[in-house]
Amino acid sequence: MTNQKKTGRGLGAAVAAGCFIIIAAFVLILIVPKTREGFKALSSAHPYIMGFIKFALLATIGEVFALRIRKKEWVLPQLTPWRIIIWGLIGIAITFMMKFYSSGVAAMMQNGMLPNPGEGFWRELLRAFFTAALMNLSFGPVFMAFHKCTDKYLELRALGEKKPGLKGVVSSIDWHGFVAFTLFKTIPLFWIPAHTLTFLLPAEYQVIVAAALSIALGIILSLKK
Repeated sequence: MTNQKKTGRGLGAAVAAGCFIIIAAFVLILIVPKTREGFKALSSAHPYIMGFIKFALLATIGEVFALRIRKKEWVLPQLTPWRIIIWGLIGIAITFMMKFYSSGVAAMMQNGMLPNPGEGFWRELLRAFFTAALMNLSFGPVFMAFHKCTDKYLELRALGEKKPGLKGVVSSIDWHGFVAFTLFKTIPLFWIPAHTLTFLLPAEYQVIVAAALSIALGIILSLKK
């Protein structure tokens, strides 16, 4: 028993150290001018690959932090490799959608289909708000429902069900809680304000900030539970 506890503590320490090392690495890359320029160049030249990496690492760390709050110990989520891949694929989709909505809103403001106060800060703030609101009210629920299904599938697999199936996954989800809290509370109170600030940033930083926001959301969801 003592050896098991020591092993558990050692693994927990390794998980905690790994999370903070990855976060520190991202922070240092963005702080140091030379690496920051390289990061910006890579984000512009390979947006989807970088989107995959950012979400695969940071969003998974968000899940680890959530488990730390709930279980009071540092552990990896069940079936971590699959979660990393799923988050990476979500990162590719979000990279595309952020550019898609940002360009669309800018064009609609330009041709008068959305309010346009002219030049300056207020125009940029309104553009960022429109982009965040439209993305989260249309793409947001679809993305969240997809992630809810993949999360539940992995949870059922970890519990021993070899082939949960779509019906088993969908019927196991608390859709009332999903709509009442995730859609009706986190979207207007967290995601739209947070993404409004995100869309005020230069384009090469937007995806990494969006990925980092998943850490904050993981903490919020854990506190709710």
